[in-house]
Amino acid sequence: MDFEKNTFFLLLSGMPKNISSLSLRRSYRRIWDKMGVLDGFVIKVLMICLILHSANGFYLPGSYPHRYLIGDYLSVKVNSLTSIDTEMPFSYYSLPFCKPQEGVKDSRENLGEILMGDRIENSPYKFPMHKNQTEIFLCRSPPLSTEDFNLLKKRIDEMYQVNLILDNLPAIRYTKKDDFLLHWTGYPVGVRVQDVYYMFNHLKFTVLVHKYEETNVARVMGTGDAAEVIPPITKEESDVPGYMVVGFEVVPCSFQHDLEVVKNLKMYDKYPAAINCDPATVANVVKEGQPLVFSYEVSFVESDIKWPSRWDAYLKMEGAKVHWFSILNSLMVIAFLAGIVFVILLRTVRRDLTKYEELDKEAQAQMNEELSGWKLVVGDVFRAPTNSKLLCVLIGDGVQILGMAVVTILFAALGFMSPASRGTLITGMLFFYLVLGIAAGYVAVRLWRTIGCGDFSGWVSVSWRVACFFPGIVFLVLTTLNFLLWGSHSTGAIPISLFVILLLLWFCISVPLTLIGGYFGAKAPHIEYPVRTNQIPREIPAQKYPPWLLVLGAGTLPFGTLFIELFFIMSSIWMGRVYYVFGFLFIVLILLVVVCAEVSLVLTYMHLCVEDWKWWWKSFFASGSVALYIFLYSINYLVFDLKSLNGPVSITLYLGYSFLMVLAIMLVTGTIGFLSSFWFVHYLFSSVKLD
Repeated sequence: MDFEKNTFFLLLSGMPKNISSLSLRRSYRRIWDKMGVLDGFVIKVLMICLILHSANGFYLPGSYPHRYLIGDYLSVKVNSLTSIDTEMPFSYYSLPFCKPQEGVKDSRENLGEILMGDRIENSPYKFPMHKNQTEIFLCRSPPLSTEDFNLLKKRIDEMYQVNLILDNLPAIRYTKKDDFLLHWTGYPVGVRVQDVYYMFNHLKFTVLVHKYEETNVARVMGTGDAAEVIPPITKEESDVPGYMVVGFEVVPCSFQHDLEVVKNLKMYDKYPAAINCDPATVANVVKEGQPLVFSYEVSFVESDIKWPSRWDAYLKMEGAKVHWFSILNSLMVIAFLAGIVFVILLRTVRRDLTKYEELDKEAQAQMNEELSGWKLVVGDVFRAPTNSKLLCVLIGDGVQILGMAVVTILFAALGFMSPASRGTLITGMLFFYLVLGIAAGYVAVRLWRTIGCGDFSGWVSVSWRVACFFPGIVFLVLTTLNFLLWGSHSTGAIPISLFVILLLLWFCISVPLTLIGGYFGAKAPHIEYPVRTNQIPREIPAQKYPPWLLVLGAGTLPFGTLFIELFFIMSSIWMGRVYYVFGFLFIVLILLVVVCAEVSLVLTYMHLCVEDWKWWWKSFFASGSVALYIFLYSINYLVFDLKSLNGPVSITLYLGYSFLMVLAIMLVTGTIGFLSSFWFVHYLFSSVKLD
């Protein structure tokens, strides 16, 4: 009870401190005083309501607004240069940009940011809060060498973007096209006009600020039986206006500076002439042997945007109707398949079983001679499949990836992995994958014991293969792609130190957990088959059509469930768009699971009806064949949507990452199909009482 009370007041202390919150706090304190008559369940429900009420937007606890006083300096950071033409990020300072006086320093990055190719560094762009500045000289670069000149032209041709960050907000740029206002993150390095290269060397910043509101209310933190009171802000401090950054806009301009005028200027000096920033015209021609001059201006605008809503400009939902259409389309597919499953289970199967059970023994014996269809394979339906160990490994890896996807998407949909926290999505996926190794080992070894009718010999080998199969393929592909990125000097290349860390995570966390899961799977009772298997396998009759043709065609139904959402995901990965509709994605994932289960179940029943008892692998690939269509879609996306993607390295990167995505989807969907078919076959033949 003391723990619940402390947690209760801890939630109160983290709520927004405004007038409405103050009244709510007093109300909640009166509620707590009355809690003596409530049981523990009601208390927990109220605490959950408090958590939901105190959750503001999608920000995690600890992500709080930074209060800047007037005159406090704001520092702009720079991220890697990116382009949708090459998909290879490069360091900002690989081009002849101005460097800060204190030297280039890397910001601390998490594992996900490094894997995504982010390299966040400091920049010379600094300006005081709420003080407009114009014509600020930044620097004059040395004369461009032949190497720098050619590299700059190449980056302009490849449409590289400069990515700036202020108070964790990416710089946003607005353009107007056909009465539509488009927003982009970052700005282009330069532009090419009739074989002449121009560079954007003057930046016009607009910083949207919102006044920081702090009421004079003391916050109480419950600690045991005592309470620690955080002193309120004094009147002198509250009189000093503070501001929060709620928007960061940039307008790039190409302005031709007077090289003679800037000879004696130092960084942050006032440029002696007026700078007309017109984004519609370009004037700064890039020439070999001539220096580049950079300048900027900044203006502050007070905005009504609240701090929790400052990411709305980046996360404006596009295609909401399309998402709903995709979900409705999937529901129609599910309803169609569910009708078929209903007919199979409740009409055909149950009717046959009921009729069979009503007969006496003599009639049953006579009926056994007249059986047809799936009833004839009762002695072979649970015969061990070929390459059974590989099947167990694939199912184990599929369970691990499926669990990672469900937990990650659920956490992202609840707001714990928002785009405001860079790299958390990749980091969370890696963490959940490592932890769920125990589930992979357990499922794979228990399935291995079931196929072996209780024999647990070889469970260590199965566990090792589960721990190394999918991660080994990923490691091999990433190593190959990494050599290409290293050769291109891209920041997307994984450093050697990170490779060592990933290997340690693999062999020190994932492998041991998988072995532990395998141990528990070996100790757990195996699933007993409801019927005995004959020693001599039954001959499968000749089929009118190739059995695998129907299996490959079955993948079209799961593909129809997810292909619309797949377009948004591909656009997010390869077109630089922010993907954040994880609620839709979670719904699509649930629908995909249902469709895969139904498709595999129906296909398995159809094969059993034609006396084809080799259903194990077919049930896996019936739903897993959706990966084939996703791979074909990725090729289509490369040809028609990424037309500008050029260079063998860029195409190899795309194909390599697409292969990993397709492999993961095949394991997930195949696992869903196999497990549903296994349950169906076990249920079906458990009702048949044949000797």
